[in-house]
Amino acid sequence: MSDIVTVKAPVNIAVIKYWGKRDEDLILPLNDSVSATLDTSIMCAKTSVCARPEFKENEIWLNGKKESFQSPRLQNCLKEIKSRAATENSVNEDFLQWKVRVCSENNFPTAAGLASSAAGYACLVTALAKLYKVKSDVSSIARLGSGSACRSVYGGFVRWHAGTSPDGSDSVASQIEGSAHWPEMQALILVVGDTKKKTSSTTGMKISTQTSELLKHRIKYCVPQRTDEIIQAIKQKDFPKFAEITMKDSNQFHAVCLDSYPPFVYMTDVSHLIVDLIHKYNELSGSTKVAYTFDAGPNACLYLLEEEVPQVLSLIRHVFPSSNPDQFVTGLKTNEVALNPELKNICEPQAKDLIKYVIHTKVGEGPTEITDGSHLLNDAGLPKIE
Repeated sequence: MSDIVTVKAPVNIAVIKYWGKRDEDLILPLNDSVSATLDTSIMCAKTSVCARPEFKENEIWLNGKKESFQSPRLQNCLKEIKSRAATENSVNEDFLQWKVRVCSENNFPTAAGLASSAAGYACLVTALAKLYKVKSDVSSIARLGSGSACRSVYGGFVRWHAGTSPDGSDSVASQIEGSAHWPEMQALILVVGDTKKKTSSTTGMKISTQTSELLKHRIKYCVPQRTDEIIQAIKQKDFPKFAEITMKDSNQFHAVCLDSYPPFVYMTDVSHLIVDLIHKYNELSGSTKVAYTFDAGPNACLYLLEEEVPQVLSLIRHVFPSSNPDQFVTGLKTNEVALNPELKNICEPQAKDLIKYVIHTKVGEGPTEITDGSHLLNDAGLPKIE
């Protein structure tokens, strides 16, 4: 039996945004956040880990490249898992002393506002927890790697509680509803740019926390009410309410970025065209059928019910033509339909390739162990060469 543990973990896209920390080291947020976990069969991080007495040092490979294990966040995650294993007495003392090797890959762009760090750290921590046989909740450990990673530890719809304790013990994630609760809920991720962003989330959050008056107002007056309301909307499967709160919260988050000093922006002209298009589509539909949300990047995540997907995809193809139409939409298969004539004139077709591609996905489960032997490390504990 192999001593290698391999796990895949999901991306999550927040509908109530996390922006700003009350503690930089422990990664404790200023406000609660809410997200949907996306299906790992379409987008995921995959991580293999193993520990052996002959390994001389801790080593990590990410997307085919050897990286430094010196990252404080990485070290904190490993240290906390080992500490938890010692407390739970889940493995023997010798095993805790052995060095580890980690090999991880994403099947989507890293650092482009596509929640890659969330999937990556949720995957790493879940794999390490299985390696060290830790049984307790690991969302607070995933949080030490990347704040939003704690939400990727669960499937379905998830709440990250900001907590009030200085040590972060109550800043954990919990599931609102599982993925089976609202199976019609789907997502289209419109990839506008997949290059590294100019202002990292960590830097942006610091600037906003120190300078934005709007952020203070948001945390005190807006987020608590929105969080309660969106949880109700999820439980009642009230899409128009869910969509309206999602869009307003995304808009406010990006307004906070502009209210920061100096200001910084993540959305581009194409992002704003998408916003405009969705509002026009909803207006013409007579009710809110699609929600947009943007994380710290130019890419849009559209939440919509399954029945809307064919028409919305046709509209996106019409307004944002691709020079490679056959490869434009990846992920779930859908039977696209002819565009409703009324929709043809709501927005002029743009120049080609403003949207690089679209990922069609749905709400899915949390991290899972892969037991079919498809590890990223070989029997010698080194990355497999493709």
